[in-house]
Amino acid sequence: MTDPAEAGRRVAEGFLPLLRQVPGFVAYYWVDAGNGVMVSTSVFEDRAGAEESVTRAADFVRDNLASLLPNPPQVTSGQVVAAG
Repeated sequence: MTDPAEAGRRVAEGFLPLLRQVPGFVAYYWVDAGNGVMVSTSVFEDRAGAEESVTRAADFVRDNLASLLPNPPQVTSGQVVAAG
């Protein structure tokens, strides 16, 4: 990520409102891991919501974040098996 602060602003103002509209939305976190690395975590009640969020994220990244990304994002998904 070439400008983490700007990316965070765009995500907070543009993507998070879209994500909150997805059925089953529980939580979203956008984390600055340092050295230009950003990590996001989305939590949904079911797989359908999670899959919809990936589609919306791909569209949002293409339309709003591509200029800040030197590398394509990586998507990993799975079921929560422990939480606290």
